[in-house]
Amino acid sequence: MATILLVDDEASSRYAMSRALAKDGYELLEAANGREALDVLGKGAVDAMLLDLAMPVMDGMATLKEMKKLEARPPVIVVTAHGSEKVAVGAMKAGAFDYLAKPYDIEELRVVVRKAVESAVVVAENRRLKAEVMRLSGYGELIGESPAMRMVYDRIEKVAASKVPVLVRGASGTGKELVARELHRRSGLAGAFVAMNCAAIPETLIESELFGHEKGAFTGATERRKGKFLMADGGTLFLDEIGDMPHGTQAKLLRVLQEQTIEPLGSDKPLKVDVRVVSATHRDLEKGIQEGKFREDLYYRLNVVDIRLPSLAERGNDVLLLARRFLGAATMTHGKGVEGFTQEAERAIVSRPWPGNVRELRNVVERAVVLANGARVEEADLVGTIPSSPGATATAAPVDLPFKDAREQVLEEFERSYLTAKLKENEGNISRTATAIGMHRQSLQQKLKELGVNPHLFKG
Repeated sequence: MATILLVDDEASSRYAMSRALAKDGYELLEAANGREALDVLGKGAVDAMLLDLAMPVMDGMATLKEMKKLEARPPVIVVTAHGSEKVAVGAMKAGAFDYLAKPYDIEELRVVVRKAVESAVVVAENRRLKAEVMRLSGYGELIGESPAMRMVYDRIEKVAASKVPVLVRGASGTGKELVARELHRRSGLAGAFVAMNCAAIPETLIESELFGHEKGAFTGATERRKGKFLMADGGTLFLDEIGDMPHGTQAKLLRVLQEQTIEPLGSDKPLKVDVRVVSATHRDLEKGIQEGKFREDLYYRLNVVDIRLPSLAERGNDVLLLARRFLGAATMTHGKGVEGFTQEAERAIVSRPWPGNVRELRNVVERAVVLANGARVEEADLVGTIPSSPGATATAAPVDLPFKDAREQVLEEFERSYLTAKLKENEGNISRTATAIGMHRQSLQQKLKELGVNPHLFKG
């Protein structure tokens, strides 16, 4: 029910407006002047306002001027005497939505108020969407509303401003570099963000990449080269796949982290550096320590704070948020007029465990957009990438995780796959699904909420 504020110094005028609008079901509030109107606006939401221009204490124009100071203000319909339309136009330039000249037609009043209320609804929705976009974009390229991702956001907020080393853990394709970039973006550091993949560089070159070298330091060193540490001085160095760093290089990295100095290859002059290190891995570093592949002292130096990124299977309906974002990006890249997914396609997307995580999802969506013939991506456009039924692709055990975490992840993926299959069989009907699987309805609802599964996607 919309709330309308009637502002006029004449009680008879307020009564006439009230009688005309009461039949439309509005909640009606009254004020005798602009000052009273501002007091009412300060106490609660008003969806539209009828404002007389000629009033004592505070007239309509002064009221409009004061309303500009409000963060959220309703659309205002100014009411003026016949022949004062020029004044009313000036009021519209000052922010009024529309105007009525006395004596006005009752139906005209009702139509104008209805348009003002509809306008308020649109403005409120736009404000909500803008706030949602700002909230989501507040984490850069990281997208998601699941409890697991909110934990990631909370950890980022807590540690971003400090310069402590951070270790980001997660399976391949979960977005570990995005977390590192967001940590840097929020850190306030003046230096650059520099990334290096430790698994992509030959062992013979990794020290040169990290610390730099002088001309002639080794065969092929034809000129002096700055290393990643020097490039990231005053900023953040992101060491991706730190678990693949050669054991000998690990010792030299530890010394740099302890002393904050580097020695380029071929030089005997230490250089002071001020670098915040964020590292990432999909490997079980604790197991690497036990096997003698990773230094325990380096592990504790890097892992002052850890951030664990959940797999996409752990993130519930985040998969649809991500899929829609990737669809929008792909349509722009490829110039396609694809507007979204069909309901069947969304069911297929939700049903898949996504072993390749966000990276796999992005590739699947882009491929589907390219193949789509209509305005929406259909399930058929996903054939060959997404199984036709939940559980058609076996989920490999995540052997890079500790046993307890791996067991929980596999169990959760099984539960999600099994329940989505049963929901599909029963067209999203909670009661029928609960009966079919021998589970209480309330327990099923709670489990679906925990898994982030939306039963409405499976309604026929």
